[in-house]
Amino acid sequence: MLEIRQCCENCGKTLPNDSNEAMICSYECTFCVQCVENILENVCPNCGGGFEKRPTRPNAQLGKYPMRNDNVFQPVEFNKFLESNKSIDPRKR
Repeated sequence: MLEIRQCCENCGKTLPNDSNEAMICSYECTFCVQCVENILENVCPNCGGGFEKRPTRPNAQLGKYPMRNDNVFQPVEFNKFLESNKSIDPRKR
């Protein structure tokens, strides 16, 4: 079950369940599309993976499976995976 985190880990932008701007890696690290494209260059700073659009949980299921309550906020100071991975397709990293 996805956690559905509520904000961008880098800039803190609010990313509600129905946001079209939420991007996640395979470990559910969550960033806004602006940070993914302009800062991270589609390279997760935590695992080196790529990002995909986060799915939206059906509203009827939010009561039973709510979004994560606490915010994961850890602005990226250095992306140790960026230089070695930004030119490699995420599926081939």
